[in-house]
Amino acid sequence: MTRHFDLLCLGGGSGGVATANRAGSYGARVALVESGRLGGTCVNVGCVPKKIMWSAGQLAHALEDAAGYGFTLAGHTFDWTHLKRERDAYVRNLNGAYERYLVSNKVEIVRGTARFTGPRAVEVNGETLTADRIVIAVGGRPKHPDVPGVEFGIDSDGYFDLAAQPRRMAILGAGYIAVEVGGLMQALGTQVTQFLRRDHFLHSFDGLLRDRLRDEMTAAGVAFATHFSLARIEADGAERWLHGTDGSRHGPFDCVLYAIGREPNTRPLDLEVTGVTVRDDGVIPVDAWQQTNVAGIYALGDVIGHHELTPVAIAAGRRLADRLFDAQADRRLEYENIATVVFSHPPIGTVGLSEDDAIARFGDSVRVYETKFTPMVHAFTSRKVKMAMKLVVAGDDERIVGLHAIGPGADEMLQGFAVAVKMGATKRQFDDTVAIHPTAAEEMVTMKTARPARRSP
Repeated sequence: MTRHFDLLCLGGGSGGVATANRAGSYGARVALVESGRLGGTCVNVGCVPKKIMWSAGQLAHALEDAAGYGFTLAGHTFDWTHLKRERDAYVRNLNGAYERYLVSNKVEIVRGTARFTGPRAVEVNGETLTADRIVIAVGGRPKHPDVPGVEFGIDSDGYFDLAAQPRRMAILGAGYIAVEVGGLMQALGTQVTQFLRRDHFLHSFDGLLRDRLRDEMTAAGVAFATHFSLARIEADGAERWLHGTDGSRHGPFDCVLYAIGREPNTRPLDLEVTGVTVRDDGVIPVDAWQQTNVAGIYALGDVIGHHELTPVAIAAGRRLADRLFDAQADRRLEYENIATVVFSHPPIGTVGLSEDDAIARFGDSVRVYETKFTPMVHAFTSRKVKMAMKLVVAGDDERIVGLHAIGPGADEMLQGFAVAVKMGATKRQFDDTVAIHPTAAEEMVTMKTARPARRSP
């Protein structure tokens, strides 16, 4: 049996669902293929449950800080089982909401794994589905180290299956997931050791953010093992030991978490029958319009190998549907000045170019404004979490090409500033904006002294 659609979306994560819903709202006949839970990584094992865990860590810090304000909170406890139960129920509700929204837009949900049988055809559960246009949005999966004993660790998907809170946790990695989980677990009372291949994490971020976060995580009790290369993992009952290629041995740990990157989920698709170009790492190259090298086949989200963020996939999918089914011929996502937040402890908010990248693009015209201070919320707490902000400007008009913040509230204050940067705001326009006092955010519009840009060590 063969069925034909106007649009076939492969993958029920953020990008695929957004594309399908928008196309369906325009009256297109749409099918969406997904083998797992709707919502993809973000809803099930990513942004949503991670933010819940991060919020728990924030509340743990708030309980600690409350004493400085005169509160007595002795004897409070934390119940991991309760948090996991409530978190998992919240995620299940979102799964249902995603399904209801698709149905409301008359999108047919096909449960199963798609395999291409031709440029416009896939097979799912023995049935052939064809379409005028196909969108590949199958997301990614966590990478695992290729070492003996790899079965004694878990990845970021497995983290959300932990039935009990580990007392001692090793985290391998230097990206978003590593620092986010490391910070929240330390806040909840787990002793965390983070293992880095180099001497710092968040390699693509501005040096100010990396350095400040490292200082704050260290002050909170997170231990770091730098220049570490994993040779094998040893299990002794419930205890785990990490062995480095230099002969070092670290442990014991109750849990080892792999946060060493992700890879596209493209290999099961049998894309070779379509002629679509796929890199050795599984990434599908696309042009500015999400178009692959084969007409009528598009890709977005994690499979394209850059800007692997939920809002990016959603924005790309909606714009693609606008263009294909609503005659908005110029509609596409501009992958420039995309803001992002790292839900570390403390959080990071950033948009635009790092100082290093600005120098590479604009040369000697780059200048930097920055400030560091203790926010008022920590005026008399035992924890003294610092805030740091940086404006990177270029040209005679001092257009803001990079804006970076770390500290309490940096995650929430970034959105408005990201709009300003996207619109091409200048330092003078920031200066002309009346500050909101007393807030930490007011520092972003009151910085006065610039310095020449310099490359990070």
